[in-house]
Formats: sequence, C-alpha cells, structure tokens
Amino acid sequence: MNPPVRYAADVEQPEPDEAETIEALKEQFGKILEITSKAYGHAVRSVHAKGHGLVRGVFRIADDLPPELAQGLFAAPGCHDAILRFSTNAGDILDDAIRLPRGVALKVIGVEGERLPGHEGDRTQDFVMVNGPVFAAATPKKFLGNLKLLAATTEKAEGAKKLLSSVLRAFEAGLEAVGTRSTTLTALGGAKPVHPLGATYFSQTAFRYGDHIAKFQLVPVHGVTDLTDETIDARGHPDAIREAMNEALRERRGVWELRAQLCTDLEAMPVEDPTVLWDEELSPFRTVATLTIEPQTAWDGENSVHIEDTLSFSPWHALAAHRPLGGINRVRKDAYAFSSGYRARFNGCPIHEPAAIEDVAV
Repeated sequence: MNPPVRYAADVEQPEPDEAETIEALKEQFGKILEITSKAYGHAVRSVHAKGHGLVRGVFRIADDLPPELAQGLFAAPGCHDAILRFSTNAGDILDDAIRLPRGVALKVIGVEGERLPGHEGDRTQDFVMVNGPVFAAATPKKFLGNLKLLAATTEKAEGAKKLLSSVLRAFEAGLEAVGTRSTTLTALGGAKPVHPLGATYFSQTAFRYGDHIAKFQLVPVHGVTDLTDETIDARGHPDAIREAMNEALRERRGVWELRAQLCTDLEAMPVEDPTVLWDEELSPFRTVATLTIEPQTAWDGENSVHIEDTLSFSPWHALAAHRPLGGINRVRKDAYAFSSGYRARFNGCPIHEPAAIEDVAV
C-alpha cells in the first residue's frame, strides 16, 4: 500500500465561476425553505428535513493510533459527549412510505484546537454522512442541477411522490440485481427502506486529515448489527422510522466505529470528484474512534422538534485539521449557513453550537 498523500492547498481546484454557483444554490435552498415554511408554519431544513432520531452518545478516540491516523481530533486518546441526528434526505416532511436515503449527522462536543475561520469560539466537530459511498453529483454545477430537481418536487402532492417512489424503487432494484445502482434514482425516491440503526454511513466527500486527506465511514459493530439487513414497512405508518428507532433503542445499547480512509493516490482517489469510489484495496477504512449509544428515547415528539430547531450540522463546523475539501464541500459552506440562518429567523429560535452536552436538552 502506498503511503498517504500529504495535504497541500493545491489538492483543490476550484471552478472559476464557483461563486455564481453558490448564489444559485442559495436561491434553490430559498425556494425549498419558502415552500415548506409556508406549508408548515415552521421552518425546517432545506435538505434532510425530517428527523427520525435525536440521541446522545459517547465518542471515544482510539488508543495507540499510528502516526498517520493520530491527527487532528484523533491526535490523542480521549472521550467526548456527542449528539446524533438520523434523517432522510428530502427538504420536506414526507410520509416514510416514500423511500429515501438515510442520513446521520454526528456532532462531537468539547473539541479543542485551531478552528476554521468563522468558528473560532466553537468546541464541536461535525461529521455529516449518508448511507451510500459516493455523492450523486461530480461537480458543484451538477449538484445545482440535482437541487433544482429536488426543489421542483418539493411542492408536489405526497401521493404522487409515493407513486414515484414505488416506480423508482423497482428500477433501482433491477439495477442492483445486475450489480450496479443509480445515486440519482435513489435520491429521488428509489432507495431501499433500510433501518437507520443498521446502516453504514459515508462522508462521500474528502476532508483534510491533519497532514493527510481522508474520507469517513460510520459502521455499526455491536448491539444493532442485527438491523443491518432489516427494512421498514411504512405502509399506513407515516412516521414508521421514528417508531422503529424508538423500539430499537428503548432497551438496547449500540456501538459504532468511525473509520478513516486515507488518500494514497490523488488520481485514483480524487478530491474534486466525489462520485469516484475510493478503492479500499488501495487504502482500507481504519477505525479511529468508537461511538456508544445507551438505551434512550430516539424521538420525543415536540421536545425533539424544539432541540432540532436549536441545532445545525455542517461539515464546516470543524477543526482546521479537518477542513472539508473539494467543490461539493466548498459550495455547501454558504448554502448550509443560509439554510440555518433562515430557520433561525423564521422560527425566532437562535441556533448555537453547544459547548457541553448539557446545552442540548435531550
């Protein structure tokens, strides 16, 4: 295996008109937010709007990591409180019978170290992941095209979305049968309805990893692994995922591993194109921390909604040592900030980064 690539600023190659793309993304986020806030009388996230679980966890950095992995947050062993939000990817609150990819946002609390600009007073490190290894768009412009498609479907009748979901899932199942899959079909409603606690999640995009570059993966390893192949039948149960999350976590303890995959070849493992799968034969995912969730209520009705209103998750809530890399991450920065700012203003509820778990009233 080749040694890990050293991080340098020139691993990124911004497009010349990226600023215009960012403004267009904010416009599309604004369209989604205006439609949904008018419909609900309450502002929700412009993507991953529906939360299914909001839970506390304990994040333990592994002992005796080798030098290439003992970087940034992972430079020394330690234990941190964490908060996780499980979700699906649409920008509106949909019946769970509409089959969408699962997402998880992990916020590690009490993190010390040099911050990215604009987050100097924060003490958190976020990891934003979904249950697929590659992103659906290769470039910021293609991401904008996908977002326009999602924005155009936001105000469509839910019954039509259910029908579309069943049709797309049939197409996706056919692709899977021949050993391939479509990230576009999956994102639009053709996803397999897996249990969120049994899924494996991926950062999809690249990040600085101290002296190196990496992608991340979150994998269940104990207590919930029996849910890996379980699917959720949501017919007649619009909030079936929340019900399944509560049932699973009521009495069981789950353990996940956070793993890092170091870039060892910039051509085979590009930073700017997140649709390219990084080959695990070139560089395997290696465990850098564990996450433990004790039995608890995953979704507590209005209390969970209130907590969601006070929190935002972004790959840019980060240490400088884990700077998000690549075009998709660069355009996410202002677009995500725009979305969280809209929510805060509309709901009259300030959003803040917690300094301690006590600041999150789960």
